[in-house]
Amino acid sequence: MARLRLLGPARDAAGVSSDDFPGSNVDEVLHHACLRYGDGFAAVLEVSQIWVNGERAPAQTPVGPDDEVAVLPPVSGG
Repeated sequence: MARLRLLGPARDAAGVSSDDFPGSNVDEVLHHACLRYGDGFAAVLEVSQIWVNGERAPAQTPVGPDDEVAVLPPVSGG
């Protein structure tokens, strides 16, 4: 299982800052997260960047039990 790290609005939508999910790639991990956390989380995910172990990653990036998948929503402020 990969570790999913959630920041800002993604954390708020899920109600947790991290969790573990099965999956052999980023897309599978995020699919399981959407099933667990629902439509509010899925909406945040649509506008977020995904990183694996500190590097931006496309959906088909392989992941394993030692990997961290981070969801980085857009940041606003001024």
